[in-house]
Amino acid sequence: MSEVEEKKRVLIITQEMKPYTALSEISEIARKLPQYIQDSGMDVRVLMPRFGTINERRHRLHEVVRLSGMNIVVDDEDYPLIIKVASLPGARMQVYFLDNEEFFKRKQIFEDAQGELFEDNLDRMIFFAKASIETIQRMGWKPDVIHCHGWMTTIVPSYIRTIFKEDPMFDNVKLVYSLYDYDLEGTKFNQEFLDKAGYEEEEDNSFLEIYKGEEEGPLALHTGAAKHSDGVIIASEYFEEEEIVEEIEALDIKTLDYKNEEEYLPAYINFYKELLNN
Repeated sequence: MSEVEEKKRVLIITQEMKPYTALSEISEIARKLPQYIQDSGMDVRVLMPRFGTINERRHRLHEVVRLSGMNIVVDDEDYPLIIKVASLPGARMQVYFLDNEEFFKRKQIFEDAQGELFEDNLDRMIFFAKASIETIQRMGWKPDVIHCHGWMTTIVPSYIRTIFKEDPMFDNVKLVYSLYDYDLEGTKFNQEFLDKAGYEEEEDNSFLEIYKGEEEGPLALHTGAAKHSDGVIIASEYFEEEEIVEEIEALDIKTLDYKNEEEYLPAYINFYKELLNN
């Protein structure tokens, strides 16, 4: 077996990444981590939304025709998926941008010019999660580790562990979820969201039970992501809602406590290796 074939493959799925977006600490970590993964001898790729704030000409995005052309179903509606790619500046790696005019053309990310959350943020989240899985399948690039960053990725682990659990593309994949102190306060992740996400209670009861909060109340997205993952990384130093961290740490899931800027990159790589060796 050649050296390339022996390399472990790590897929980063993130809602943010410098230099394309810079909303929170997610952007910084999602930029440094892939470079470090590559320098550590692993193969790495990145998936993120193609928000309208991203300048395609400046960052040299171009469409990947062989991957584009599929439709993603959200709430029984079909939305075209366009996949674009760019080379990360200063690195020999590719970032894939998942695009749809209805969800991502606007020149704001999660809030409008008045600071109000977009009413379709849930639909955008579902589209991105489903599109990420479809993109992996179409690339034919079987990851060993999938590492999710940000609230937009919280249902990716559950999709893989329920709807796509029989797909050989995800055999033996290790799912890692990074917990950040960043959420869409005021957004209703409720039963309507579950219906839009395309789950049937009879088939995917585990998903519904994990994500369902109080009746008509918010869903426990972070905890739900953790319960469907093999490992959780506490990525933010401080949390306004400490109970979320306590809930996740109480689970029988491998957890990496917060590491500072000097520590986290090698700690994350070691975390991957420990999961892969189990």
